[in-house]
Amino acid sequence: MAQKKRKRQVRLPIFISSVVLAFVVGVFGTVILLTAHFNAQTAATGSYPAGFEKLNAVYQTIDQNYYKKVSKKKLMNGAINGMISSLGDPYSEYLTGSDAGDLNNTISGNFEGIGAEVQKAGGRIQIISPIAGSPAKKAGLRANDVIMSINGDSTSGLTVNQAVAKIRGKKGTDVKLTIKRGDHNFNVTVKRDVIPVKTVNAHIVKKQPTVGYIQITTFSNPTFKEMKTAVKKLRSEGAKSFIVDVRGNPGGLMDQALKISSMFLKNGQTIMKVQPRTGQPEVYKASKKQDGGFKITEPTTVLIDDGSASAAEIFSAALNQSAHDPLVGTKSFGKGTVQNVTNFKDKSEFKITIAKWLTPNGDWINKKGLTPTTKADYPSYAYLPVVNGKKTYQQGDVNTNIKTLQKALTALGQNPGEANGYFSPQTEQAVKAYQATAKLPQTGKLDPATIDKMQVALTQKISQNDVPLEKALAQMKK
Repeated sequence: MAQKKRKRQVRLPIFISSVVLAFVVGVFGTVILLTAHFNAQTAATGSYPAGFEKLNAVYQTIDQNYYKKVSKKKLMNGAINGMISSLGDPYSEYLTGSDAGDLNNTISGNFEGIGAEVQKAGGRIQIISPIAGSPAKKAGLRANDVIMSINGDSTSGLTVNQAVAKIRGKKGTDVKLTIKRGDHNFNVTVKRDVIPVKTVNAHIVKKQPTVGYIQITTFSNPTFKEMKTAVKKLRSEGAKSFIVDVRGNPGGLMDQALKISSMFLKNGQTIMKVQPRTGQPEVYKASKKQDGGFKITEPTTVLIDDGSASAAEIFSAALNQSAHDPLVGTKSFGKGTVQNVTNFKDKSEFKITIAKWLTPNGDWINKKGLTPTTKADYPSYAYLPVVNGKKTYQQGDVNTNIKTLQKALTALGQNPGEANGYFSPQTEQAVKAYQATAKLPQTGKLDPATIDKMQVALTQKISQNDVPLEKALAQMKK
């Protein structure tokens, strides 16, 4: 039974699906026993909940009287999907065929794709967070971006796994996405690659050599071990305090979040709680069993943003509410539910939300997120949409992309005039000035080469102006 639990724990999370599925650990056995009991009781008594007679009547009528033959399996799947859809829960889903297959490609090994975790939201596919260092991150995709189409095909009505199947592909191939960000739609082409599996990156902060910077990109199988290695190395290099960065971390395995949180807490302090529909919440606490006796007692600050989700929020809340470590950044994503997956004999799978998870203080952060102790955000230009670099714009043109590029030019030190979408003579002069500094032909036109160069330069400037990190470092000097 223990081996089965472990297997399910590894299978459930998927970078481009809902990683909080990993919360099945600890409650999975109870759910399986209840399900088995219900099935046995139903089979023995032949009784069904009130209303099932109507469902059966509709099924029989369609099967016998519809003007053309209908697959019985299709009818049953439709009934099941209808019940699940009525929940209005993006994390509860019935998976059949290929959709129910491969939920096991991410946490424990390499996979090829774009590296973005997504969820179902409002009938579309929404990005929870792009993984640090992934093609999605490099292409400028952000948390809360909505994928409207994949290679020209609408995502309306797609399940998460259907979208995953369309987005993933061999390294080096392209996938074209139409993205809705706020009120703007834009196209972006992302080149698929092998998604990085190293989950912890660390270094000494050069200008404050007693501060160790640790970035956790996801919570997967090697994260606990990588975290211990990183901390030991930073200590040997002189670190006396730590900044742990979980911005853009879409979550991962619950056991890893528990182990790593336990490192920073005193034994007996609460990490999180799982609240089922009835009964008392199950409380998870820091202990030697969780962290193996490896403790981090140095002053610590955690960086969060709207891409910090699920397991990243468990970790952040534990350090903030139990260890009283400050959170710096922007409000986190807000993923506070627990899922369980049931396998059927026909290889279909039923994923259902079975519980809430709560912070040490008993807060349910679902759709609300964690509020940072100190608010700090990137400059406004960090949130500009990605512009499709296949068109050329010149003086006299009017386009929403031109408005975005005018804002980008301003951020890059040029003066294009009012950012209103009109390609004015002043904008042309600003483009020429930028082209001169970028060592491009000074045409004054926003051609693909210029647009690409601008967006790369803007990405570099964003990374060089990490306001939240600077605030965290300033706090550590006090």
